[in-house]
Amino acid sequence: MDTQFEGQVALITGGTSGIGRATAEALRARGAEVHVCDFKARAEAELALQAQGISISQCDVRDVTALKLWIDSVAQSSGRIDILVNNAGIGLVKQCPDVTESEWDAVIDTNLKAAFFACGAAIPHMRQSGGGSIINIASNAGLLPRAHDPVYSISKLALVGLTKSLALSQSPDRIRVNAICPGPVKGTEIIEAELALHPDYAAAVKRFIAASPMAQAYGRMITIEEVAQTVCYLASPAAQFVTGTSIAIDGGKSLGVPPVA
Repeated sequence: MDTQFEGQVALITGGTSGIGRATAEALRARGAEVHVCDFKARAEAELALQAQGISISQCDVRDVTALKLWIDSVAQSSGRIDILVNNAGIGLVKQCPDVTESEWDAVIDTNLKAAFFACGAAIPHMRQSGGGSIINIASNAGLLPRAHDPVYSISKLALVGLTKSLALSQSPDRIRVNAICPGPVKGTEIIEAELALHPDYAAAVKRFIAASPMAQAYGRMITIEEVAQTVCYLASPAAQFVTGTSIAIDGGKSLGVPPVA
């Protein structure tokens, strides 16, 4: 086991699948004490993560009381919090006139409200530890709006704004706050759910690849491991002066009109 994060305590929401699971495994492999929470119980994931020494709790991040209780309990049992990864998120592909209030609440509460209150619960513990790193998993929809999922785009644009605001306000406490803005990442529940809506899965994958110039060049989608590696960088001493940034891992999708083949 690598010892890069030895002695540090990391918390990850939505940590039993996709980017969250890959991040939990990457931080644990580098020596961190890792605690994850998730809304759904996944027996296979629980067994695999527990075998690596990763603690798992069931928690609906939309329930602010339960979320704060989880964070406080980890801090009390472990004595500190050094890393918080706000990864829990859901998508919604629907146009504005068709969105119900309950759908709006579910997306905004999961993608934005939970991150805000998780930060609020973790920051006092990070102060006591002398600093920390918060990483918000946003989306390239947080860098530019998208036509097909306005509510999701709003939640991620606001999450990027939250990242910048907290980065300013928490700098005196040596708490760094950054966002990662992935494009379509293969193996996440949001993308797999979108792909499942298409009758031809392989053709749908090709359309996702075609939307990103670098994905076209390599002929593949982004991987969950690539996002996890960036989380590890942002949580590390190598990024000690990196705060308030939004790192796009989208193969150039958010840059503009790609080259014509």
